[in-house]
Order: sequence, then C-alpha cells, then structure tokens
Amino acid sequence: MPPIVSAKIRFGWVTLGCLFALGFVSVSWAGPPFATDDPEPPELGHWEIFLGATALQVQDDFSATAPFLAVNWGGLPDVQFSLTAPVAFNSPTGFNSAYGMGDTQLSVKYRFLHETEGMPQAAFFPQVNLPTGDAGKGLGEGQYPIYLPLWFQKSWGPWCSFGGGGYWINPGSGNKNWVFLGWALQRDLSPLVTLGGEIFYHGASASGQIDNMGFNIGGNLNFDPVNHLVFSAGRDLFQPGNQLTAFLAYRWTFPGDE
Repeated sequence: MPPIVSAKIRFGWVTLGCLFALGFVSVSWAGPPFATDDPEPPELGHWEIFLGATALQVQDDFSATAPFLAVNWGGLPDVQFSLTAPVAFNSPTGFNSAYGMGDTQLSVKYRFLHETEGMPQAAFFPQVNLPTGDAGKGLGEGQYPIYLPLWFQKSWGPWCSFGGGGYWINPGSGNKNWVFLGWALQRDLSPLVTLGGEIFYHGASASGQIDNMGFNIGGNLNFDPVNHLVFSAGRDLFQPGNQLTAFLAYRWTFPGDE
C-alpha cells in the first residue's frame, strides 16, 4: 500500500476513534456525539447502549462504521466500564473497498472528584484499542493504541461545559504518539432538545501529518427517559482534505433515570 494512502487510513481511524470511542456517558448527554468527553459515569448498576454509525471523508477516501455498538455499565460507585465494537467500512482511492469487523475499544472511567458549587467534577478515563480489525484492508490499526485522558465538567442551570484531553500512545511503523485537547459547551433547550458544540486540537498521529484543530456541532433528542437520539457533524479547520465527519446513534439508558 502506498505510504500516502496508508497515512490517510491511519488518520481516518484515529479521528473515528475520537468520534465514537472516547466514552459514552449518562446524564444530560455530555460526551457523544462529541470527540470531547466528560467525567460523569452512569449511576451504580445503570446501563447505556448506543447503536449507530460514524462517517469520515478525507480527500477522496471514505471510512465509516456501520453499525457500531457501545455498552457502558456503572459497575462500581463512580466507575464506568465500557466496550465499543464497530463494523468498519473503508474505501481508499484506487483500492478495493473493504467491510468487516473494526478494532474493539475497552475503557474504564473513574470519577475521582465530584462537582461542587466552586469546583468541577473530574475523571480519569484510560482506553486500549484491541486489533480485531484487518489492518491490511484498512479496517483497523493492527496495534494496541492506549489513550490516557483527564476530563472535567461544570454545570450551571441549563448550561454544561466539559473538556480536557489526554495522550495517545500510538505504536506502529510510521506512527507517532500524540495529544488530544477539547472543550464543549451545551445547553438544554427543553426536556426534549439539547444542543451544543465543541472545538478540539489533535496532534499529528503519523509521520508526514500536521497538527490540526476541528469542530463539531451536535445535539440530543430525549424522546423519554430511556430512548434518545444523538447526532453531530463537523470538520477539521486546517486539514483541507477532511471534508466531513459525522455521528448518528440511538441511545438507550437503563433504568430510566433522567
């Protein structure tokens, strides 16, 4: 595979990982569909399930997950256990398209600081990606990337602001360790609708790439305490070939507590 195409595929999968695998959380939808995550885990014994799709277009190359399944469980007080399993699609210019199992993400969120009137809440949310996708077809990394982020959140009335960042350990030939930083702001417009946006920075994840910034605008529709629809779209600001990033998922919360 030519180095340029290989670099595009690596870039696509790292970006997709940011979009759907950094953490799927509970109250007030903070987190997905944003790349920026928040520190709030589900309540003890509660579950969250996401079923959805992501899309990324870089120049003429297109990558997607359709579908992905993400499961979060509040297994311990202030602790969230997460698993994300995607089915991946990759269509690089000049090469055959491929569809199959993508890389699996495992993560644990630990909230070590609760929000007070004068202090934000905070959590550590380490993640490892398992190479379950075929790297030769661009469906996975073929490595074990590890992500070590810290997330913070402060709420006031209908507004919620959250963000932070972390360090990606990104093994593999031509790959580079890199940093992600992001911050998001969202507002509950009604019991049905929440809207928000984020801006984020990501370092170059492979040789020949450049550091970049981007944004996403998204929302959440709460049909009832159990059923929700989450969505977003955005792009990089300085990467002219990144023409589209998109996220759409149905979210179930059990038991209904919102």
